[in-house]
Amino acid sequence: MTETIRIKRLVARPVIVPMNLPLQTSTGAVAKAPLVLIDCETDQGATGHAYLFSITPSALKPLTGMVTEMSDLVAGDELLPLEIERKLTQRHTLLGLAGLQRLAQSGIDMAAWDALARARSLPLVRLLGGAPKPVRAYNSKGLGIMPAGAAADEAQKLLAEGFHAVKIRVGRPDAREDLNVVRAVRKAVGDGVTLMCDYNQALTVAEAIRRGRMLDDEGLLWIEEPIRHDDHLGCARVAEALSTPVQIGENFDSAFAMQSALSLRACDFVMPDVQRIGGVTGWLRAAALAHAAGVEMSTHLFSEVSAHLLCVTPTAHWLEYVDWADAVLAARLQIKDGFALPGEEPGNGIEWDEAAVRKYLAS
Repeated sequence: MTETIRIKRLVARPVIVPMNLPLQTSTGAVAKAPLVLIDCETDQGATGHAYLFSITPSALKPLTGMVTEMSDLVAGDELLPLEIERKLTQRHTLLGLAGLQRLAQSGIDMAAWDALARARSLPLVRLLGGAPKPVRAYNSKGLGIMPAGAAADEAQKLLAEGFHAVKIRVGRPDAREDLNVVRAVRKAVGDGVTLMCDYNQALTVAEAIRRGRMLDDEGLLWIEEPIRHDDHLGCARVAEALSTPVQIGENFDSAFAMQSALSLRACDFVMPDVQRIGGVTGWLRAAALAHAAGVEMSTHLFSEVSAHLLCVTPTAHWLEYVDWADAVLAARLQIKDGFALPGEEPGNGIEWDEAAVRKYLAS
């Protein structure tokens, strides 16, 4: 008989870590990564780890506080991620299951699944019924808004880290500048490299169609988030008008939002974000929807846990790789010949470098 495991407490620590490559997007620059590190401590000794990305430092304190408040709700509960998710969802329905609440709950879910995997001495993917295997990955930590020559140079550096695919940020004031950058990168890296581009919601529907048609002959795998993320009807118009597949999903705040997008044919591909979709639990629900719809599903950020999740995703497509948490991790996700390699160690692969955590703790 398996011994009951209970949550002792959740510990949330805010850190701000440097990024190796500051990223300039159409919405602004990100030079440091504000993270909330979460530890799910259990009465049997296993501790699960996860982190959240608050995007802006101003959200770091309230997000940390929300995780801490939720800790009081689940302390003493059995370590059953689906039951924890049900309880937290019920308690916060009137507040609204979005924004910082969604992020905090997702982080707790990820940490709970990690604790359970460690308690069972299994890698997360095996706990979920799969097996670790190489997952196709692209290097997404650079190629922000920059001149064409600089983009061509940076693309080659990103590929040299073991990748065969990179993503270019677009959305400059002049569409021709975007086109020139895409062409400069393609010329520098050759036809054998996979390229994607990301507008970060910069355009109107009409402008997205105009610019998308300019890029249709450039051999891009996808055009990402051309317009406002929640305008699914507008996204559907763009996707219908373009030859290049349209990718959306990092802002889905639940499997229900993804279901709405799929029902309206708002996109050709989906890429949920594990901290917005509902953690591991929400990801599994989204993966089932993508499977039913026959739509390829990629990840957004959170490379460590996402590598495990792609292994159990029926329509797994691409892992988005960034190294933004590496500064506080004891070991980094392994990349080889264009693939991420989730390991066989128990859990999701996240271990803290405690000296680095102390160094980057935010006040």
